Amino acid sequence: MQNVKFDVWDSDGGSGDLAEHDFVGSATGTLGEIVAQFESESGWKLAKELGSGHFAKVRMATKDGQEAAVKIIKKPKGSKLAIIKSEVDILKKVQHPYIVQCFDALDTPEKMFLVMEIMRGGELFDRIVDKGHFTEADAVGVTAKLLSALKYLHSLGIAHRDLKPENLLMTDHTEEAEVKITDFGLSKVFDAQTQVMQTPCGTPGYIAPEVLLMVGYDKQCDIWSLGVIVYILLCGFPPFYADNDAQLFEKIKKGEFEFLRPYWDPISSSAKDFINKMLTVDPKKRVDCDGAMEHPWLKEGVEALGSAALPTLVTELKATQAKRRMKAAFLAVQAGTRMGSATS
Repeated sequence: MQNVKFDVWDSDGGSGDLAEHDFVGSATGTLGEIVAQFESESGWKLAKELGSGHFAKVRMATKDGQEAAVKIIKKPKGSKLAIIKSEVDILKKVQHPYIVQCFDALDTPEKMFLVMEIMRGGELFDRIVDKGHFTEADAVGVTAKLLSALKYLHSLGIAHRDLKPENLLMTDHTEEAEVKITDFGLSKVFDAQTQVMQTPCGTPGYIAPEVLLMVGYDKQCDIWSLGVIVYILLCGFPPFYADNDAQLFEKIKKGEFEFLRPYWDPISSSAKDFINKMLTVDPKKRVDCDGAMEHPWLKEGVEALGSAALPTLVTELKATQAKRRMKAAFLAVQAGTRMGSATS
């Protein structure tokens, strides 16, 4: 077996940003040999496969009684490799109770191993549907946690750029489970000189108007996305919807949404004001993380809100989740068909 060097960044004390030499090497080996040395070098023992995609597999792993999910990525070339480098760099920087944790990142010339906190509880919205009972006070609690995580990211100069329900996962299935932000594949590091971003990215329905207008945008795009999520948390369906993406994007750019009756009747005026401030089209006038944290809806606490379950939320949220998954499955079939045509 050829010697495959692993660069290991430990969560208890890494060496800062990843450099180009961290991803270059001449030694190669079979997957079995690479995995064997990964286990030897890192101490993590791989177990059953949890999932797979075109370019990555996820396997269970254990170390000293601790469990983790190991994402094994086939390393691409060129700009796509830079994206992986950026994601790893960001994951190694962040340590927050409401952001998924990366324990280790290990590199070989052909594979990247990301050792991640395992999230057993599934998506936040699915948890709400399964629970069958969700109040406005519950929504305040979830929003405060997500906003604290977002404020932390922005303080580090990180814009997530793809906040959406699929990226909000629960730690486990217990009543004490916490929600955490995941998936930093589209995230971007910015500083005082490079605060304005240009690359259009995100997910239809959650993308901010300034991103669609392609005039440059900053971290405020995350506030918009979180505003959409909070809207859905309270009524079960999104603020912006249309027959196709072109029509959807026009509504988003104009900020055209409303608080439909009877779904919003039991919800406080303070919550509506909070959402209006987050879904302000002009990012300069949109509330930022600090302003949102000071809003009365969050500041007054759950005692000021009703404890009755939101009557239509679970039914509407269940329908919204079903539609989203149906669309995702349809797009996956389309993508598979295109790939098949391209290779035939």
